[in-house]
Amino acid sequence: MRTHRTVLVTAAFAAGILALGAAATQDTSKPPATTKPAAAPEAGAMPQPPKPGPEHAILKREEGVWDARVEMQMGPPGTPAQVSTGLETNTLLGGLWLVSDFKGTMEGQPFQGHGTFGYDSLKKKYVGVWVDSMSSSLMRTEGDYDAAAGTLTMIGEGPGPDGNLVKFREVMRWTDPRTRVFTMFMSGPDGKEAPAMTITYKRKA
Repeated sequence: MRTHRTVLVTAAFAAGILALGAAATQDTSKPPATTKPAAAPEAGAMPQPPKPGPEHAILKREEGVWDARVEMQMGPPGTPAQVSTGLETNTLLGGLWLVSDFKGTMEGQPFQGHGTFGYDSLKKKYVGVWVDSMSSSLMRTEGDYDAAAGTLTMIGEGPGPDGNLVKFREVMRWTDPRTRVFTMFMSGPDGKEAPAMTITYKRKA
């Protein structure tokens, strides 16, 4: 590698000397040659990958490993929540897509979940998909970030506790750099919205 680099430097230096000599002998009375337009990109050339923008900085805050405390509201209002714990590992792909892996327990059973979240520059919306070991349906979400409130709100549809599809709203709120709180609200048969799950995340790494 060192020899190859030396050859390149020497060749560049020699080319510079030759160019200076040619310039010195050139007839200065002639107008300078017109610069040729830059060549168009070759057909089929790979486009440059997109670069993360300010919208993706919201996703980067979730990168890392998090301890999770899950509170599930399974019964009627006023019923004590079922509490469990888990571990979430989030990886940011190219600064654009947050890939989330969750492991824990749910109703005393092992639970695994996997999600992908990002900012769709065409829709101008945050988007996400989620699958887990307790459902055979794919959950899709779409939403916006409120900078003033410091919350990311996602709207979607997925399976409810009875297995039927229900509309839901998810709100992620950052209370400090190492703590975030996720709350899922679901609409009941009467159309009224109520909190169904709250997850408090504490940064581990």
